[in-house]
Amino acid sequence: MSSKVKPTGSHPTARAAKQFTRRTLLGAAALTTAAAVAPAYVRKAFSSSGDLNVMMWSDYLPESFLNAFTDETGIKVNHTPVGSNEEILALMTQSGGEGFDLCSPTNMRSPQWVELDLLQPFDLDRAENVSNVNPAMLRIGEEEWSFDQARVFWLPHIWGTEALAWRTDLWAPKGELPSYGDIWADETKGRTMGRPHSMMMGAGLYMETTGQLKPGDMRRAYGDETAMREVWDKVTAWCLARKDHIKLFWNDAETQKQALLEGSVILGQTWDGPPLVLKSAGKSVHYQAPAEGALAWVDGLAMPAKAENIDQVYAFLDYCYLPEPAGLAIDEHGYNSAVLGANHFAGETYRKNFAEAYPDDALSNLWPWPREPQWYADIRTEYRDSFLAA
Repeated sequence: MSSKVKPTGSHPTARAAKQFTRRTLLGAAALTTAAAVAPAYVRKAFSSSGDLNVMMWSDYLPESFLNAFTDETGIKVNHTPVGSNEEILALMTQSGGEGFDLCSPTNMRSPQWVELDLLQPFDLDRAENVSNVNPAMLRIGEEEWSFDQARVFWLPHIWGTEALAWRTDLWAPKGELPSYGDIWADETKGRTMGRPHSMMMGAGLYMETTGQLKPGDMRRAYGDETAMREVWDKVTAWCLARKDHIKLFWNDAETQKQALLEGSVILGQTWDGPPLVLKSAGKSVHYQAPAEGALAWVDGLAMPAKAENIDQVYAFLDYCYLPEPAGLAIDEHGYNSAVLGANHFAGETYRKNFAEAYPDDALSNLWPWPREPQWYADIRTEYRDSFLAA
């Protein structure tokens, strides 16, 4: 693939996400057979030693994956764990990008990066295994992270959702499907958890179904400040009236797992990885998309402008985009890989968990986070902070 892409301008994340189906996300057989079996990775002389400094989400790099990569290449990965996009932006801004060779922003955050001049484009001719990546997800980089309308500054890595996780021995949905509204219900009062801003998003989506907001209001709020404040004033007031329903707020994977294990929380709005790791270990935990739709995202890989270990970056990309190591890592972190065919190397437990998390038409009902301008992020922080401070 050429390092040049056809200029396309910016499009909503939803355009690529429309192709989020069981076929594209689990891997289309016609596209993946060759990728799954071909030994595309060839050890290069330059990658026989050295370090790679990676700022990555806390649970994305299992020790087994890192050890296998080091054994294969001689490269030691120095992992700085993060739990939010705000942390990534803060660390990159404070350092000017110095000290890191890769970071991992989420797909919809591109408007917050475009003016910062903290990233450098990838040379896709050096990323030999990028052809193994889901084309719908690659288009996100081409359309939304092509800051100069010619080159790509972001590549997909891991995708997942935020939905509902619960202790199956302590709670069960009343109906066929759970709802974001269950987080705020009287029967779960004082025993729920979530990440503040996304809990408020989930509450808004629930309010759309109950007539307290108009259908589509939460997406309309991304249009301009007036629309956002009109919608988020209502959402914040609704959440403030029910704040005592919430047991704790989380900001990382371990907090989610610990709360569910202890049983202090019986229901949470969580990422998919943490509860599915517990479920795979035989714990009484389930994760499932709610009636309103699971919030969908793709976390990617981006190269800081001051990255120093460039050869090691491309060795890491080549390894990440091999179906086998990508698939083996799935069983440990619980998320989903952007690599076509990776699911064939994950265990049967992963496939079972995936089917149970997204039953029936849940994959076609995903709610992809829209592209997020800085003004939107700033105002949302105001509402989040007022909710937390109350």
